[in-house]
Amino acid sequence: MAGNLPGSILVVGGGTAGWMAAAALARAVGRQVRVRLVESSAVGTVGVGEATIPPIKTFNRMLGLDEADFLTFTQGTYKLGIEFCDWTRAGHRYFHPFGIHGLTLDATHTHQYWLRLRQEGEGGDIEDYALCNVMARLGRYTGPVADERSIASTIRSAYHFDAALYADYLRRYAERLGVERLDRKIVDVALRGHDGFVQAVICDGGERLEADFFIDCTGFSGLLIEKALRTGYEDWSQWLPCDRAWAVPTSGDGRIPPFTRSTARPAGWQWRIPLRHRVGNGYVFSSHFMGEEQARATLLSHVDGKVLAEPRLLRFVTGRRKQAWVGNCLSLGLASGFLEPLESTSIHLIQTGLSKLLDFFPGRQIDPVAVAEYNALAQAEFEAVRDFLILHYHATERSDSAFWDHCRTMDIPDSLKSRIELFRRNGRVSTRARALFTDTSWIAVMLGQGIMPESHDPLVDLHPLPAMRERMATMRARILQAAGSMPTHEAYLAGLKVA
Repeated sequence: MAGNLPGSILVVGGGTAGWMAAAALARAVGRQVRVRLVESSAVGTVGVGEATIPPIKTFNRMLGLDEADFLTFTQGTYKLGIEFCDWTRAGHRYFHPFGIHGLTLDATHTHQYWLRLRQEGEGGDIEDYALCNVMARLGRYTGPVADERSIASTIRSAYHFDAALYADYLRRYAERLGVERLDRKIVDVALRGHDGFVQAVICDGGERLEADFFIDCTGFSGLLIEKALRTGYEDWSQWLPCDRAWAVPTSGDGRIPPFTRSTARPAGWQWRIPLRHRVGNGYVFSSHFMGEEQARATLLSHVDGKVLAEPRLLRFVTGRRKQAWVGNCLSLGLASGFLEPLESTSIHLIQTGLSKLLDFFPGRQIDPVAVAEYNALAQAEFEAVRDFLILHYHATERSDSAFWDHCRTMDIPDSLKSRIELFRRNGRVSTRARALFTDTSWIAVMLGQGIMPESHDPLVDLHPLPAMRERMATMRARILQAAGSMPTHEAYLAGLKVA
């Protein structure tokens, strides 16, 4: 019955987080619940989250978005994975593909057969067994096929897009479904006296906006979740020391590689994200190891194309709110915490926050058991992403700067230590419930960063070496042939037709 639903929901703050929330709520509850979003046109958004991971496609499908229309509006491109340059050591590169390695031979991962062949001095490069990697290397793209017998069924991709345009796209979508947008500047928050829940946000000029449930999308400030409700913040900078980022757009040259590039620098790393109309660039760095102006100069000296705007500086502390949901207020996006964009997880954490909200959707009375479960799941997800990011910094041979010395020698969480040790023994990856990153992701980064297993899965030895050698060679040949027959990424984008 609609009578048990909250009468009204107020999304506080726009940008990507706010309009993703408004769009998802509008799709889920229609006009049964009054959904409003308040944002100030005078307040800018961060707007640098231009790279995503494959689950964004699930979110867009849930909304019923037409892919070609969405990509055209947002100047979007496809992303097959991330190329990491100079992370393991200077001059070294590896690729983190979204699709799996090879076609499944049996219950054992393809990389286990590669490990066995490697012991014989054979097998080539592990990246030759991932179709997404070979496609990225050749600059090719096509969509996946449903037939699991085809190597093209292993393609997984995400998007690069202009985050501001994506927010605008979702705003139009949400408003068509009845979401009300209010242009106001929020200056304060009023709490209820009897339970400490949020009663209203107060606008510049004194107007009060009341609701039964609030979603805090106010960015780093956490106007509701932190300044009013004082949930507290868990600082993870002892493991992820970067606390600044310069961002700057540049012109493109007509080539649109279907991947993000991350290049290690003396005090952090630089991103390169190719869109249709420009290239997004940024330098994520630690101010403890490099000054802001030196970092700015470093970024500008390593970009291609014409600089299109003045670089913007972002300051942050990596970590999470101790509780993402307090009372009748849920935080999303930067208001819930910040994990640097190394693996493009910012938008995804908004998405999974919304998914969990719909799983534990509040009634008129807030269920504390549901809130506790939401917070436990959010914590586990943030910690899993944290560990994956730490892996990139810690597993390195670099000793050419104080920053990399610190990262290479720092103590790491026990949860990550156990993952590394398990993989180092025989290439196994721990499968954990609702884990964001797949086995392929952990395998690609572990191997890419130089963590080489001592042995392999014993089940591999059920296969005679000659047969294994032939099947793996055939797989590599099929992958190369399939990728080579695909259109270029640029041609595929040009051929998209809006429904």
